[in-house]
Amino acid sequence: MAILIYAEQTNGKINKTAKELASYAAELSRKTGMPAYAVSFGAEDPETLFQYGISKVLNITNDAFKTFSARAYSEAIAQAAEETGARILLVGESADAKYLTPFIAAQWQAAYVTGVISEPLTTEPFVVKRKAFSNKAIAHVQLNGNKKILGIAKNSYGLKENPSDGTVKSFEPQVDSTLFDEFKVLSVEKATGKVSLSDAEIIVSGGRGLKGPENWGMIEELAEILGAATACSKPVADMGWRSHTEHVGQTGKQVAPNLYIAIGISGAIQHLAGVNSSKNILVINIDPEAPFFKAADYGVVGDAFEVVPRLIEKLKAFKAEH
Repeated sequence: MAILIYAEQTNGKINKTAKELASYAAELSRKTGMPAYAVSFGAEDPETLFQYGISKVLNITNDAFKTFSARAYSEAIAQAAEETGARILLVGESADAKYLTPFIAAQWQAAYVTGVISEPLTTEPFVVKRKAFSNKAIAHVQLNGNKKILGIAKNSYGLKENPSDGTVKSFEPQVDSTLFDEFKVLSVEKATGKVSLSDAEIIVSGGRGLKGPENWGMIEELAEILGAATACSKPVADMGWRSHTEHVGQTGKQVAPNLYIAIGISGAIQHLAGVNSSKNILVINIDPEAPFFKAADYGVVGDAFEVVPRLIEKLKAFKAEH
């Protein structure tokens, strides 16, 4: 028996989510005695996972898998699970992972739980904590199946180095070519930001309070100083001020950075549903009655056009001194 993670990559490099899954798998391995393995699709640096406790990586290099296909990927991962004798599969909560995991759960006849935010409370019985009610509550869920799939919420566990000796093995799953045709990616719209929302530790987000796209320079400048990603509310994306790739909220991307800075965003429930897994929320808004302040860890009541430039000035001074 073993633990297997689906290690996603970005532009050929193992991404932060995969490293977090590896960290989780290493701790689960310690608790259960099962070895921790990984399966990746064309990663250029699979050995990176050894730093986080993975002892074997099955790397699929077949060119047929260069373009994501939920059915084909799910079949390949299921075969990797059989190859390694895995009984626990760990996946992230990217759009791709959410597409393919239900196929694996059905084929595997596995118990599948999403939004897991911590290591198991107990392994006999197997009980985990997950987010519930749009992240407003915590549920304790017991998985009784012989095979289990855990969807780990982003930034919920963190990166924990646990260096191990490992091996990379080329893996060639036998997947029917017709599965690649069931789902095809016709085009890809890439975000232009320097830091991706999915991997960002800090996110600087703007709303209608910025009054227009011409004022987004200070958002980008603040993000650059902090090494952060930029984001926006739904109305901003709908009005064309920013790309929909930056839209955060219930109908956009759901994020969980260590710090979410909301500037000129009122904090409607739909937006909060996408950000309230953030470890810390800083709200800057001129309206003291803005709903977002109720969810904030820190709040600044003030005009963004006065507060943000002063914040940028102070951060520049701090970085210059340190």
